Amino acid sequence: MPDPVAPQVAVIGGGPAGLMAAEALSLAGVQVDIYDAMPSVGRKFLLAGIGGLNITHSEPYDTFCSRYGDRQAQLRPMLDRLPPSSVRSWANGLGIDTFIGSSGRVFPAGMKAAPLLRAWLHRLRSSGVRLHVRHRWLGWGSEGGLRLANTDGEISIKPQATILALGGASWPQLGSDGAWVPWLHARGVNIAPLQSANCGFDVTWSEHLRSRFAGAPVKSVALTFTDVQGVAERRQGEMIIGTHGVEGGLIYAFSRQLRECINAHGKATFTLDLAPGYEAERLLTEVCHPRGSRSISSHLKSRIGITGVKMALLHEVLSKDQFADAATLTEAIKSLPVTVHAIRPIEEAISTAGGVCFGSLDENLMIKELPGLFVAGEMLDWEATTGGYLLTACLGTGLYAGMGVLEWLRATNRLE
Repeated sequence: MPDPVAPQVAVIGGGPAGLMAAEALSLAGVQVDIYDAMPSVGRKFLLAGIGGLNITHSEPYDTFCSRYGDRQAQLRPMLDRLPPSSVRSWANGLGIDTFIGSSGRVFPAGMKAAPLLRAWLHRLRSSGVRLHVRHRWLGWGSEGGLRLANTDGEISIKPQATILALGGASWPQLGSDGAWVPWLHARGVNIAPLQSANCGFDVTWSEHLRSRFAGAPVKSVALTFTDVQGVAERRQGEMIIGTHGVEGGLIYAFSRQLRECINAHGKATFTLDLAPGYEAERLLTEVCHPRGSRSISSHLKSRIGITGVKMALLHEVLSKDQFADAATLTEAIKSLPVTVHAIRPIEEAISTAGGVCFGSLDENLMIKELPGLFVAGEMLDWEATTGGYLLTACLGTGLYAGMGVLEWLRATNRLE
């Protein structure tokens, strides 16, 4: 029997990856203790659910896997173990029905994260998992134990195995602050620098645009960008004008490519099609339609539906004389250039890129040089856009790390 005080396995971090790892282990009869720095677990998970929790995506599985870019090969075994269909079954097992939205994204009934998290924590506690909140990991002590600071001071624990699921460095006020980076680096673990992902970018807007349209959505536009490898991509969606620049779903979808271009060249320029429903020839015809005494603003509003923030964006790049030239105006509507010159701080990002390199890990997500120490979730060196991809991979790597711990405990005769 495991010691009633000391954990058999410690999970550091109570986000989706840590909770899933704990579930896999507890179902196998292992005593698991979860330690989290915050007053409650799953805080970033709850934040993600404020606007509607997107748990996975219903697109074809091979397409789904391709969304992880150059980390697809490393993540595929974890995704295979918990594919999107299994994520839906898992939620259903917690009593939470799911549905597919018009975009193909999968949501829990009611759209909220709280009911799912409550049901999950109830099941974990019922299986014997012990949760310790307000316990912040401080690295290792001189005798090799895990140092944890709590409200009473500091404790040291020596579990048989440990899973680190501490997240990246986005939204540090919710617990993921990247403090683990120097501790692992000092022990020889290769770590790719943490960078903003699913983030906004700075644009030098005019005072008029910032004061009038900060926070305004730019809907039904198509963004085209050519990355540093020369690969062009076009996506349709919506973005948001921010005080500092641009953000929102369409921008997040290109955040990796834009970040890489800024890192390489100091800036990146994409184009916006403000009227994706119009072919260029038809658009030119509408622009050239006689407008009589109407202003150009009224003309574009009535003929094409260009108004408000879209009109303001055109004023950012066109002079009065250029507005009067139909060909130039048409080209700007179909291909409006926007230059971003800086990435918003990692504290504002939805997620982070970088983390523990897969080359430092074995096939079970255990750090090769630190036997018994496993890593899961956003701490790993991968990134993905919003749309269910982030949560699915966190859950999948958590499950995979939990199963890896089981295999290691059995191989080292630590588990009967």
